Amino acid sequence: MEKETPYDVVIVGGGPAGLSAALILGRARKRVILFDAGSPRNAAATEIHNFVTRDGIAPAEFRRVAREQLVPYASVEVEDARVDAVTPEGGLLTVQIGTRTLVARRLLLCVGMIDVMPDLPGFRELWGKSIFQCPYCHAWEVKDRAFGVLAPSPMMLEFSFVLTSWTRDLVVFTGGAFPVADDLRARLEAARIRVDERPIRALHEKNGHLEAVELSDGERVRRDVLFARPQQIQVPLVQSLNLALDEKGFVRVDAFTKKTSVPGIHAAGDLATMAQAAIAAASEGTMAAAMINHELTIEALSR
Repeated sequence: MEKETPYDVVIVGGGPAGLSAALILGRARKRVILFDAGSPRNAAATEIHNFVTRDGIAPAEFRRVAREQLVPYASVEVEDARVDAVTPEGGLLTVQIGTRTLVARRLLLCVGMIDVMPDLPGFRELWGKSIFQCPYCHAWEVKDRAFGVLAPSPMMLEFSFVLTSWTRDLVVFTGGAFPVADDLRARLEAARIRVDERPIRALHEKNGHLEAVELSDGERVRRDVLFARPQQIQVPLVQSLNLALDEKGFVRVDAFTKKTSVPGIHAAGDLATMAQAAIAAASEGTMAAAMINHELTIEALSR
């Protein structure tokens, strides 16, 4: 099949990172196409928080406004489609979308991560409703209520101290996954954070919200919300590209240019960092786009 004239940049992902990148590149007069597969990582969230001037906006409305603000930039296209494959070829990148093939000088990945729900009855149903990852995004709305933390590692015990900004009724559930060091236990007790080391059997809800955590001996501990950090894995497209990952499974990028280990491919947003928030992703997308524009402009002058 005949390939199209090369785009300057193909952006994969239509969340805050990808939309911000498209805006920067459009204003820089680059030929850009953004593909949005329509499966946002924050699909369970009803509001975006901590995004200055947009605090509390619904994710769908955020995306609508962002797309609307791309309209004046004629060099930017947006399509609701999934990118199936990317192949480096002759200094360019061949991008496959269904039966369509196009070519780009640069690829910017803004696809987020896949949250792997643990095999705990009730978890999947309550994710995004009563189970949250980021307290800065969700804790204000449930402040002073009964919090719980699922802590499969000591790192989440340390995280629990931060939650005392929003509640003093806090139980950390380790499930017996690791021994709690004496000094850490003493710090938790001093902060009035309770530690329960019994395995968890199930989570129980009422009217769509968490009511209690059932432990292995049958006791139910009343909780209103839980904070947890499920395992995350890269989306299949990223996995297929054989990009270098760090020890936690995030895509390795240059801190300044957002370049990955594969020439021509950049990455921004949740797939490259644990600091996952809408405004952080938008910032990373902006930086990546500016660096890509710089490279492309210099290259064009030398042709």
